[in-house]
Amino acid sequence: MSGGAPSLAGFAKGGYTFASMLEETLEEGQRLADGALERLLPPATEYPSVIHRAMRHSVFAGGKRLRPILAMEGARLIAGNLPEGIEDLGAALEMLHTYSLIHDDLPALDNDDLRRGRPTCHKAFGEAMAILAGDALQTRAYEVLARLRCPAEPRVRIIEEIAHATGTIEGMIGGQVMDLEAEHTRPDAETLEYIHRSKTAALITASVVSGGVYAGASKAEIEKLRQFGRAVGVAFQIADDVLDVTQSSEQLGKTAGKDVASEKVTYPALFGIEESLRKADELVDSGCAALDSFEPRAETLKALARFLVERKK
Repeated sequence: MSGGAPSLAGFAKGGYTFASMLEETLEEGQRLADGALERLLPPATEYPSVIHRAMRHSVFAGGKRLRPILAMEGARLIAGNLPEGIEDLGAALEMLHTYSLIHDDLPALDNDDLRRGRPTCHKAFGEAMAILAGDALQTRAYEVLARLRCPAEPRVRIIEEIAHATGTIEGMIGGQVMDLEAEHTRPDAETLEYIHRSKTAALITASVVSGGVYAGASKAEIEKLRQFGRAVGVAFQIADDVLDVTQSSEQLGKTAGKDVASEKVTYPALFGIEESLRKADELVDSGCAALDSFEPRAETLKALARFLVERKK
């Protein structure tokens, strides 16, 4: 199972009460997501057990559950509370995110041996089983999405939203393709922005938007959530790029310095660390401004946005 909520040490915005509120939000989201994942994934003993053990190895490796939490808070923003069954949407998003990590870590892609402080799936179970574990998480996620406890129309819209965000056109797979093709090339701002917007921000955006759709958001409200997700998603990846060159492998729970070693196109490589952090702050400001019309109801999402770029791992 996942560890505790990410530490808020160094989270500079606000005092003890503010930090405590955010800590509670993270802990609640992790608890709900982990409970749903435990319930929705086949048990490790289910035949054929090796694939289910491989799936669980990566899913329960201590992830922050940021995408489920963003979906939950997007729904809470619209509904005023957490709608029944929203944790299943969060679990499906986490399955899709974990599938992408399993495949990213494969030797044919980013070739990493460490993820969340433990051996990557292919190191623990072999490449063939890791590929199948990623495939299995993706198919299970869509089975869960098809059974969401909301009316048929928003359920179909959620499936479409998430499928597009994980696809080839400005989606996660397309971003991964461009990331691979851009290795060992001179960094280009337009390519870099496309990679971050597609590979990372697309699923983050789909998370908060699908939460809003689940809760019955209007078209205007969905557009505001989309603006927030796009800005914060890119800011999140910029922060991740910076952490890759400023933190150790022990601090990150994954191999540090991989971006430099692979000559990847990153914001620090193109703009330097200080300018990258400034750009991330600007994006968070822009994303938070998109939610201003929600007034106090948006404070939790805004706090999460700040935390995502100020985290240390």
